[in-house]
Amino acid sequence: MERLTDRRILITGAGSGIARATTLRLLAEGARVVAADISAAALNETAELAGNDRLTVSTVDISSEDSVNSLVSEAAAELGGLDALINAAAILRGAHTHECSLELWNRVIGTNLTGTFLMTRAALPYLLESGRGVVVNFSSTAAFFAHPFMAAYSASKGGIFSFTHSIASEYGKRGLRAVNVVPGGISSGITDNIGHLVPEDTDWDLFLKLTPALPGGIPGPEKVAGVVAMLVSDDGSFITGTEIRVDGGAHQ
Repeated sequence: MERLTDRRILITGAGSGIARATTLRLLAEGARVVAADISAAALNETAELAGNDRLTVSTVDISSEDSVNSLVSEAAAELGGLDALINAAAILRGAHTHECSLELWNRVIGTNLTGTFLMTRAALPYLLESGRGVVVNFSSTAAFFAHPFMAAYSASKGGIFSFTHSIASEYGKRGLRAVNVVPGGISSGITDNIGHLVPEDTDWDLFLKLTPALPGGIPGPEKVAGVVAMLVSDDGSFITGTEIRVDGGAHQ
C-alpha cells in the first residue's frame, strides 16, 4: 500500500525508537522524507536500515531556534515544500520532584515543548502553502495519567497536547490539520532506557497501572508508526484537533 507516494514529510527524533520506525513506514508507503535527529550516528543507522533514495537525513537541535530554522528551510528546499511535520523528538529526565533542579526542568521543557513549538512555527508557512498540511505532535499518556518522577516530562507533554489543539483551531479553515499521537507502554528509545532515566530508589510498583491490558507484553514502535502513517495520508483527512491514544488499553 502506497498511500503517501506524493507526500513530502519532515520528522524529528528519527535516530531511534518510534520516530525511526515511523520513518521506515513512511518510506514503505511511498513518501519522500527528511529525517532529523540530534545524533548524526543514529541517523546514519536509520539511513542504512532504510536503504532508500527518498530519504534525506539532517542533524538538528530542536531546542535551538537557529538550528530549527535551518533544518526546516533546507528540508522544504530539498522536498519542494512540506505536506506533513511529525514532531517526535523528545527527552525524558526523571527525578523526585522536590529534588528536580531548574536546569533539568528547563532542559526537558525546552526540548519537548519549546522544540515542538519552534519546529511547528518554522514549518507552518510551508504546510499552509501545501493546502493539505498536517502536524502530528507526540504527546504522551504522561500528560493525562499519573507518571511518577516525571513532573517535567508530564508537563511538557501536557503543553504539547494544548498547543496542538490551539493550532488545529487557528489554522483549520486554511486546510491545516493537527493531531496528537499519545503512546503508552510502547518500546522506544525512552522506555527501553527508563531504568537509567529515573531515580535509583524508584518505586516500580507505581508503574504497574501503566501496563497494557492487551496480551503480548510491550510491543514494538511499529504499532505507533502505522497510526502516524494513517494520519498523514488521505485516510486521516477528517481527523484534527484530537488525540489518538496507542497504549494497548492501559488507561481504560
